[in-house]
Amino acid sequence: MRHVHIPVQRVARRALESAHPVRGLGDKARWYLPAAVTADLIGAGVPVGLVFEAAQQVRPLYCALGAALAWSGVQLLRRRYAARVLGESRGVLPVVHDWLILIGVLAVARVVTGEDTPRLSALGALLPALLVTVACHKLTYRHLSAARREAQAVSRVLVVGEPDSAESVIGHLAARTDHPYVVVGVVPVGPGELESGVPVAARLGSAMAKAPTGDSAAVLGAVAAHRADLVLVAPGARLAGERLRRIAWALHDAGLELAVFPGLVEVSVKRLETLSAGGLAMLRVVPPVGRGMQTLLKSVLDRAAAGFGLVLLSPVFLAMVLAIRFGSRGPAFYRQRRIGRDGEPFVMWKFRTMVVDADALKADLSGSNENDGLMFKMRRDPRVTRVGRLLRRTSMDELPQLINVVAGDMSLVGPRPPLPEEVAKYDEVELRRLTVRPGMTGLWQISGRSDLSWDETIQLDLQYVDNWSFTSDVDVMGRTLRAVVDGRGAY
Repeated sequence: MRHVHIPVQRVARRALESAHPVRGLGDKARWYLPAAVTADLIGAGVPVGLVFEAAQQVRPLYCALGAALAWSGVQLLRRRYAARVLGESRGVLPVVHDWLILIGVLAVARVVTGEDTPRLSALGALLPALLVTVACHKLTYRHLSAARREAQAVSRVLVVGEPDSAESVIGHLAARTDHPYVVVGVVPVGPGELESGVPVAARLGSAMAKAPTGDSAAVLGAVAAHRADLVLVAPGARLAGERLRRIAWALHDAGLELAVFPGLVEVSVKRLETLSAGGLAMLRVVPPVGRGMQTLLKSVLDRAAAGFGLVLLSPVFLAMVLAIRFGSRGPAFYRQRRIGRDGEPFVMWKFRTMVVDADALKADLSGSNENDGLMFKMRRDPRVTRVGRLLRRTSMDELPQLINVVAGDMSLVGPRPPLPEEVAKYDEVELRRLTVRPGMTGLWQISGRSDLSWDETIQLDLQYVDNWSFTSDVDVMGRTLRAVVDGRGAY
């Protein structure tokens, strides 16, 4: 797979700016907590009060107060108000899980109190609590993401490891902003140059220091000098076993946090299990889901939802067909050969968004390709029609792919379906994205679509393939709506 090249300046800027010190996790905006609590209280209390008042419940105010306190109580017990959790991206599914717990709690309370409001009305009154809480999370997450791009509300990290391992960790953390970690210093173990631009806080020898506290003192001194909140160790031949154990003792005795990077990348924590054998701490990596009940549920959901969508959207299809035909010469639908699961070719359906001879004109525009990989993308492609621009901006040109989903060639969620000429240039790693059915939407769409680099697109596709689960598909479909409304990267 092609390597992602992280500019040295970007790593250094994100790691440490002496003129503008990096702010810690305690510097998250103070309004996050009151906003979250207020949203939960109002989102649960007000709708319940109004519905129960309309249903002529005897004590609507008490019911509203009970629902509000129950919802905030569930959130409190689930640690949703903790400083480390506020503002972080959790997706929709954890909130749904909390909401189902709320329903269970209130169902018990309903039996105990003898409350007799119709069940559907009571359930409908609780739905706004879910929606308001999700909206609040999105608001705080956007604000926190913007703050982290300015190196605020982050956790200061000191990386300890052999130069190559340390550089790899620094590069991965600097390449993305969807996490709270900013590397402020590095302690290389053994000889070797570092090119990331991160300050070298200390250097450990190739072997354990003769003085039992030598390594520990160097690491503790580096932590103090750079005010690190967390020490992240990348183990290697020179830093393992007893040596790592002594450093861990020193850090924990000083009340500092220690994390160990196991060398795995893009592996979901859901696939990791901790094991112990003979005093050795190990991680078991669960194989990706390839068969079983989850895959059966995915197939059933795909075809049932796609079939229902075709019937429901038939009037919309008719309107689009007329708009395309009146807008430019040519057919309303565009069929293109794509490569599906296990390299099997299929014909993909879309609404036509370009002029009829668009494929013939592509060669003349090859020099204007704005994508850095195998895909061809232009922000202002002259082949796109006026109606086509609107369809692309709203992603409605993709709707005919529901036909492919019903036929079993595609899924609702999966990697982007590639062209044959792209697949012909794939290496061994990139071919792995063809082990699942391509999708109408996926991580690539909710993460920026055409604004992504080729390496980022492949990385997201491989992340999906390796960590797929039925619940992750549901989460992606929920986030797709926001991506479509936002329109970022759609051209």
